[in-house]
Amino acid sequence: MADTYTHGHHASVVASHATRTAADSAAYLLPRLAPTDVVLDVGCGPGSITLDLATHVPRGRVVGIEPVDAPLEAARAEAARRGDTTTVFERADVYSLPYEDDSFDVVHAHQVLQHLTDPVAALREMARVCRPGGTIAVRDADYEAMTWHPASEGMARWLDLYHRLARSNDAEPDAGRRLRSWALEAGLTDVQASASSWCYATDEATRWWGGVWRDRVLQSAFAEQAIERGLADHAELQTISQAWAEWGEQPDAWFVIVHGEVLASPGTSH
Repeated sequence: MADTYTHGHHASVVASHATRTAADSAAYLLPRLAPTDVVLDVGCGPGSITLDLATHVPRGRVVGIEPVDAPLEAARAEAARRGDTTTVFERADVYSLPYEDDSFDVVHAHQVLQHLTDPVAALREMARVCRPGGTIAVRDADYEAMTWHPASEGMARWLDLYHRLARSNDAEPDAGRRLRSWALEAGLTDVQASASSWCYATDEATRWWGGVWRDRVLQSAFAEQAIERGLADHAELQTISQAWAEWGEQPDAWFVIVHGEVLASPGTSH
């Protein structure tokens, strides 16, 4: 499968992803984890969630995978910083995982399915490597459900551009609402769907979030792809970037990201 990652792996993207934790990004999964579980973290990025998960399975093992090297290098550096010598980070393709059937107790993917051309195929492959009775856990944002205050024309233009760009990659930016449907189509069983959110609502948080997108709009693959495909020009991106920066400085700034979540079993089809 030829997937294009809308965000890319610019330093501004990797740095923001590295702030994620298991507590704020995988709370729905944590009660399911047993100390001896073997866990596969699909799309592990810079490894912050992966390494947190490892602390919940002290007598188990965690493997984090990405299809490219850049985030894996950051993940290995973070593991070294934490003194984690057990968690493994390696290259792998979610559509063709290099693992035997029933290799893992838990297969986890955070903010992954929204970027794939065939999320159902990915879920089927995740199910193949998950043992019977194990857990598949996926969580994805839903861009259309994002909302903020104060109103910002520039940020509204960003959201419209993001939708058009993601769909030009044959991806689904509103994945959160579709996770239950995709899980059922993939043949997963015992599907439990839920939702949770991230909310930026302090001066520090809104300045940070505004700064993240101020930079990513201009410097990441988002900018490169938008220009290459004729979806925006440099002037438009500058306007959007400035809108993010200005929003982040507002004393009453508020932003919420809604996520869909699914816990499921792999079924018996594999």
